Amino acid sequence: MIRLGLLLVAFIALLAAPPALAQSQVRDFEIASKAFDGARIGISGQRRARVYLPDGYESSGRRYPVIYYLHNIFEDERAAFDQHDLKGLLDRAIKAGTIPPVIVVAADFSTPLGGSIYANSPVTGNWRDFMVKDLVPWTDGQFRTLATRDSRGLAGDRMGGHGAIAFGMRHPDVFGAVYALHPVGTGLGLQTMSSRPNFDLLQGARSLDDLKADPFSQLFTAIYQAHLPNPAKPPLYVDLPARKVDGKLVIDAALTEKLQDGFLLDRAVGRYADNLKTLRGFKFDWTRGDPNPDHVVSNQAFSRLLTEYGVPHEAEEYVGGWGDRTWGETGRVQTDLLPFFARTLVFAP
Repeated sequence: MIRLGLLLVAFIALLAAPPALAQSQVRDFEIASKAFDGARIGISGQRRARVYLPDGYESSGRRYPVIYYLHNIFEDERAAFDQHDLKGLLDRAIKAGTIPPVIVVAADFSTPLGGSIYANSPVTGNWRDFMVKDLVPWTDGQFRTLATRDSRGLAGDRMGGHGAIAFGMRHPDVFGAVYALHPVGTGLGLQTMSSRPNFDLLQGARSLDDLKADPFSQLFTAIYQAHLPNPAKPPLYVDLPARKVDGKLVIDAALTEKLQDGFLLDRAVGRYADNLKTLRGFKFDWTRGDPNPDHVVSNQAFSRLLTEYGVPHEAEEYVGGWGDRTWGETGRVQTDLLPFFARTLVFAP
């Protein structure tokens, strides 16, 4: 009788115990790539990747869709996990039924100046090739994925959002759905691009490190390395679209045109509208309170341009500031991005 009573107490305690935490995994890898052979600034061909595997991956035998996450400039593949607890957010979202179990892959797209701008360049390497020819095939070969575009999503934050849209434009055969969190570079804003960097600093730089005290000069030089590369012009290896001459800023019209055609997403809509129309889902958002109003007006105009070309999409302006409503239990990743992929990706063979 005593033994029966003890068993009953233990059974009641088991029922009352909180459910076990999800046994998901976050694993780090290195991927060998030849996409950076010959890159003028010496980018390593050993690229890091961090992968989230959901609870049950090891035992289920099932296949999973994949969301590829592209980080912001001045970040790498670890930022979303280490600074914003992406693992915990995914665990809770899957447990709550916000999204079925999914694999998430984040790779390192950083360069010495903070970011690759997700472009092919003889100076920084062929990042688009790395994404579609190396990272995606590596993921499908390494893990039990649903290896079709209908089960692949692209997500990105700010400059990563720019990259997500750019990849979605060019590779709808690889990726089926795109969500860009507050993308930048969707079009011209209120200020000229040439007004942001310090051209005295750029023209006098003796190394890339000389730019790191000025974030705007660092950022725009990264953009120039992606879209105005010149491997024969050290130490920045770019053609500058403007120069200071006798204290006056002189704009190079041809280089400015080339820069805008390469970097600004609205310049590419006409070429890739039919590709975008094939996506299973396309959404981007931005904050009304961004201290840089260029991002607000350019995203508004980008949505109108997509409508002009008949591209189905969702676009939302919400109250908030620069990156302050992205993460956490009430952030956009939880409330909008994951539900978006839950309804646009295919989760079964």
